[in-house]
Amino acid sequence: MTDKNNSKISNYMVSAITFALFIILIILVKTVDVAAIGPAGTKIGLSGVNSAVHELFGLNMVWYDITKYLGAFAILVALGFAGMGMWQLISRKSVAKVDREILILGGLYAVVVALYALFEVVIINYRPVIMPDSIDPEASFPSSHTMLICVVIGSAVMLTNRYVKNDRLCMLLKALGIAIIIITVAGRLICGVHWLTDIAGGVLISISLLSLYSSLIRK
Repeated sequence: MTDKNNSKISNYMVSAITFALFIILIILVKTVDVAAIGPAGTKIGLSGVNSAVHELFGLNMVWYDITKYLGAFAILVALGFAGMGMWQLISRKSVAKVDREILILGGLYAVVVALYALFEVVIINYRPVIMPDSIDPEASFPSSHTMLICVVIGSAVMLTNRYVKNDRLCMLLKALGIAIIIITVAGRLICGVHWLTDIAGGVLISISLLSLYSSLIRK
């Protein structure tokens, strides 16, 4: 029991630290080395490092499409867990009898949606490119695509032991989930539709949310 409690405390600390780093990154992006290097003269913070990384990789729409499809897969995974929760609610006839992990997962998804909506209004950075289906620069920080996939797939990996009883299949699904997260983070940077700080922000807030979720689902 002591080990579990220590693990919960450790996860809470990781969540708090990474959230603090996320806030610090926002402050740095808004105040340090701000320059009009974005499309239509949009100002970007930490412009030196952001510009250098963007010029290194350029624009790669193949990787953009790959990460877009992985995002669609993550949405299907989220819908799958939502369907599981609905089935449990109907069959067990009580919200209290729905698995605690699923209920908290619903709250986690709600937070992700709320953060997406928030940063569409509170704009920290604009994309380094104007997308083909848009005529104006779009909000870019944090990378919502990175956050979506990291949180949805990361939480699914955490729940694999709970819902998959076959050990080999469990290990395979975990490895697949981790691979999807790594490919998404790398691919979203390589494709060139985000600045480096956008990806870093998406990763930091994802780690914070996943660490908090891990703590909450531990009894």
